[in-house]
Amino acid sequence: MAHNAAERAYEHVKARILTGELDGHMLSEGVFATELGVSRTPVREAFLRLQVEGLMRLYPKRGALVVPVGPHESREVLAARRVVECASVKGAIGDPDLPDTLADLLEQQRKAVGTPRFGELDAAFHTALVEAAGNSLLSGFYQGLRDRQIRLIATAVRTIQERSDEILAQHAEIVAGVREKDAERVEALLAEHLQRVYEGIVS
Repeated sequence: MAHNAAERAYEHVKARILTGELDGHMLSEGVFATELGVSRTPVREAFLRLQVEGLMRLYPKRGALVVPVGPHESREVLAARRVVECASVKGAIGDPDLPDTLADLLEQQRKAVGTPRFGELDAAFHTALVEAAGNSLLSGFYQGLRDRQIRLIATAVRTIQERSDEILAQHAEIVAGVREKDAERVEALLAEHLQRVYEGIVS
């Protein structure tokens, strides 16, 4: 039962952190314990796990500080994405369903401008490309970046929305390159796209 309470506390606090709403905030074990209807012990265990994951920093008798997403983490996440996405292109380009899958996601993204779904569809677009490569190691590594990507998107949601036209245009070029099976062009477009995303986040 105690394990279940700790797991529930962990999932609850982590979900709140990933939205970006708690960045830079000092959190109290007591507040979350009351919120969840549990003792402080499972919340403390959750905080310890989240500290190990680098999402918060514990200060005895004061609480836990949620570590904001900084330029360094943004750069590392986007550099890792670039490696995985570009490495996936050659395998993905042979998937006959990929052009239509990406085009459909792009169309949904156009309709979602100005809503939280825009960021979700952005992530889905890039994930579809990686998954199409059929490389379980690359897909697994990319999935491992998921939490950090969610947090990055949540933190940069305003920037992403402001640059929606640019993002959509770049995605359209990527779709065209995939249709033409031009792997070299798609890799170059992805690299440029991710660099522009990074510049937008840290500017």
